[in-house]
Amino acid sequence: MGNYAVAEPQIVSLLSMSTRPFPVRRIYCVGRNYADHVKEMGGDPAKDEPFFFMKPADAILQNGETMPYPPGTSDLQPEVELVVAMNLGGKNIPPEKVNDMIFGYAVGLDMTRRDLQKGFKEKGQPWEMSKAFDFSAPCSSITPEMYTGVVAKGPIQLKVNGQLRQSADLGDMIWGVPELISKLSHLVEIVPGDLIFTGTPAGVGPVVKGDKIEATIAGLEPLLIEIG
Repeated sequence: MGNYAVAEPQIVSLLSMSTRPFPVRRIYCVGRNYADHVKEMGGDPAKDEPFFFMKPADAILQNGETMPYPPGTSDLQPEVELVVAMNLGGKNIPPEKVNDMIFGYAVGLDMTRRDLQKGFKEKGQPWEMSKAFDFSAPCSSITPEMYTGVVAKGPIQLKVNGQLRQSADLGDMIWGVPELISKLSHLVEIVPGDLIFTGTPAGVGPVVKGDKIEATIAGLEPLLIEIG
């Protein structure tokens, strides 16, 4: 017997360009941070501010692995996103301080059970189960900021079976990374180990078993998974 009533959960981590892995504490995600995606989802980017939701740390799927097709859906959709890994944190962080607190960057997928999300929205219910399910956060290894510098511009793309679906520039984000993380820090305390998924551009659509997904952001390790 250990020190707890049940076996303690394992620490979830991601590889980085260092001798030590990056431990994942919390995963924060933002919705509606690219104007074209806001329009695609039926919103108005002039009126609809981005908003935050969460995924559990153990929703991480490592690069190169197969994602089991999740239960309860017939409309699974990947959303490519820049992921920011935090090295420092705090509350009420000024935007101009944020870049000094970043450990590095990665490529992530916000996997979504779109049909469940649509049903929850129509009923006015929380749609956590459309976003925060097992393996719903595939992520590449982290490239430390010391190698990339500040990542604010550059192509972001998603391909399914070699066919381009999503394509934009990080500079198209409604809120840049400093403003986004500053806003989040006024709602919760940011802590080292936190990951922030920063939103997705337009072009989302369903995937099925056997599909191969390639998500890329210039200067970062590509994310490659298969739906099983």
